[in-house]
Amino acid sequence: MGARPIIEAAKNSKIVLISQAPGRIVHESGIAWNDQSGKKLREWLGVNENIFYKVDNFAVLPMGFCYPGKAKTGDLPPRKECAPLWHDVVWSEFKNVQLKIIIGSYAANYYLGKEQNLTEKVQDYKRFLPEFWTLPHPSPVNRFWRMKNPWFEEGVVPKLQDKIAEILK
Repeated sequence: MGARPIIEAAKNSKIVLISQAPGRIVHESGIAWNDQSGKKLREWLGVNENIFYKVDNFAVLPMGFCYPGKAKTGDLPPRKECAPLWHDVVWSEFKNVQLKIIIGSYAANYYLGKEQNLTEKVQDYKRFLPEFWTLPHPSPVNRFWRMKNPWFEEGVVPKLQDKIAEILK
């Protein structure tokens, strides 16, 4: 579908969402998290679109900046060259980051290593605080993970919402 990098950031962004790569709908609209995954993510964060799309609140830093294409289930993995090439450059510009939210296994493995699987990282979120908070990907494809792990939305999401509210007050 061609290159259409999706990144949203400001020097004063308080929370950085480190995610996989934009999906087809986001690629077409050019607006990060403008799909069902974004709707679920905003629900988990406890914010509305107005708060979410203020770049001083949330920056979007995907592992791959462009839509990688379709796989058998979901999308292809993010392109491997994007994060090593661009993340350090982007991080050097931030001046006010208070929390980095890791979304999905690609970002979690890149930033937190591969010693634990994603579920373990999500369960063990306190281990990575105050810098990182790990989440599963909010994609509808991940609904089975959420059904198998009700503790996440019952116990972790309310604590995440409290942390987000504290940062954005």
